[in-house]
Amino acid sequence: MLINGLTNDYKQIVEQKGIFGILEYEKDLSVSADNAYEQYFMSKMNVRRRQVIISLENDACRMEAGALQWMVGNITVDTDVKDTSDFLGKVMKGAVTNESVVKPLYSGTGCIVLEPTYKFPIMIDVAEWGPQGVTISDGMYYASEKTVGVGIATRKNISSSILGGEGIFNVNLSGSGIAVLESEAPMTELVEIELQNEELRLDGKYAVCWSTSLDFTVEKATSTLAGSLVSKEGFLNVFRGTGKVWISPVASYKSILNSSVGSQVQKVAKTARNFIPFG
Repeated sequence: MLINGLTNDYKQIVEQKGIFGILEYEKDLSVSADNAYEQYFMSKMNVRRRQVIISLENDACRMEAGALQWMVGNITVDTDVKDTSDFLGKVMKGAVTNESVVKPLYSGTGCIVLEPTYKFPIMIDVAEWGPQGVTISDGMYYASEKTVGVGIATRKNISSSILGGEGIFNVNLSGSGIAVLESEAPMTELVEIELQNEELRLDGKYAVCWSTSLDFTVEKATSTLAGSLVSKEGFLNVFRGTGKVWISPVASYKSILNSSVGSQVQKVAKTARNFIPFG
């Protein structure tokens, strides 16, 4: 099997772990006169297309349904749906975790290329998160090696869903092997906090993923509700125990654009386009 043009001076494999590689486009050359200005500044701000490349050699991987762009080689696809009851169970899991119902298993020898994304594919070694694995935020699962178990982590109290913003259910990855997450922030912006029978408190939905062994609750910022209201901190997401937490301290792109400030920024950007020359 010979594949030409997958990499060149404008697109390179920037990271490789196990069967996964991250292909990053330095420039988006397929632009028109209508969007060349935006694409120019996007490339300067690291807003680039990225694709996950999967190389199979008598191996298998699981990935998010609909993520496939193309594949070549002797590869078979198994939806892993046994019967109607199994399908309904997967539907329920997908509904509570904001993930697709079925995660197909691709087996054999060949090359798989996933759809381009402007998000940041991040590869993690699941075994490094402890025997219970790692819990990830909703919608972040992208792909994983066949040795990685994909299940559901359930919060111990309902307050996590109502007050913490993380939901009662999240995807849990366990076992060993590499998994790929689709993140709103690059790895260089994430902060890793290692807890040793300690406590981490977050004022907001900043946790990207965390050791499943940690106890996650939502609590008042102070000992009394009145004190929390006065301090203007309200409720905090609290992680206790021994394990790791990855947090993204910078507000996500979507949350900024959806804010009133974001709409004003977009108006200014459109106005500035008429006055700021290239270069």
